[in-house]
Amino acid sequence: MNSRFKAAWWCRGPHWQTLWSSLIRRKPRVTLKRERLELPDGDFIDLDWTPNTSGPIVVVLHGLEGSSNSGYARGLLKAVVLRGWRGVVMHFRGCSGEPNRLARSYHSGDTGDLAYLIQLLRRRAPHTPLAVVGYSLGGNVLLKWLGETGKQAPLQAAVAVSVPFLLHHAAARLDRGLSRIYQWSLLRRMCRAVSEKRQKINLPITVDDLSTLRNFRDFDEYITAPLHGFNGADHYYAESSSRRYLKQIAVPTLIVHARDDPFMTEAVIPGPDELSETVELELYPHGGHVGFVSGTWPWRARYWLEERIPDYLAEQIPFSGRYRRS
Repeated sequence: MNSRFKAAWWCRGPHWQTLWSSLIRRKPRVTLKRERLELPDGDFIDLDWTPNTSGPIVVVLHGLEGSSNSGYARGLLKAVVLRGWRGVVMHFRGCSGEPNRLARSYHSGDTGDLAYLIQLLRRRAPHTPLAVVGYSLGGNVLLKWLGETGKQAPLQAAVAVSVPFLLHHAAARLDRGLSRIYQWSLLRRMCRAVSEKRQKINLPITVDDLSTLRNFRDFDEYITAPLHGFNGADHYYAESSSRRYLKQIAVPTLIVHARDDPFMTEAVIPGPDELSETVELELYPHGGHVGFVSGTWPWRARYWLEERIPDYLAEQIPFSGRYRRS
């Protein structure tokens, strides 16, 4: 059943909603087993699996600089386990705690590794129900891939949360007001990752002092673009933004978004005529960025996404297994 989201009275505002889940919430405990997946180009990605060895599979795509240790990923994995399903986090290249081997890394429009993983899972378990859930950057990757593959996407359902549908708008928003706090934190981690990789391999970039990169546009212009074959930040944003792919999606897909998301403006939100018949957009006035915190009191906080996402997947897929609500 679709229960509409209502922000907690004690967690009002986009920044409280965004920061509560990532900084204040105690991360759920989930046992994970790592699998290293070798890629055709000589690189690798790491997969973190829940203990279940049978049942439907839910692939989780994390956000920028996220991992299986991110609170939202842990929360969903726990919900998946309680449903009797299998969960697996696909780490983007370089996000699993170890630099990847190649000069290239990952970006918002890179759908190749996801496509490779889905093909692999389909070979391993051709008759197992399969769904993908993507958050933020991971949601953009998911929606773009779904649009690229159309009716050929071998999934039963998908969910995308807090997606930066138009990357240039998101980059501009994160360079204004209090949102610059998120930019500063993420940019520092991204530059640190580049510095660590530089110590091991040569990178085809022209910036010597990474501290001169002041915002996401600078990083995408001088790091993301040259490492991934784009002519510059504008070319990267135009090619990688997911909004223009939404009309081609053929898989049942839920998009959850908040109007007050501090990572972007309402200008990124697609209109009804931009969505295919299989896409359902749930748009809420509050919720922040991958927040959606509800509940009567802070010590009884509810993380609504971890209820809504499994409910939607269960509606779309003949998942089986006992369900215990935590």
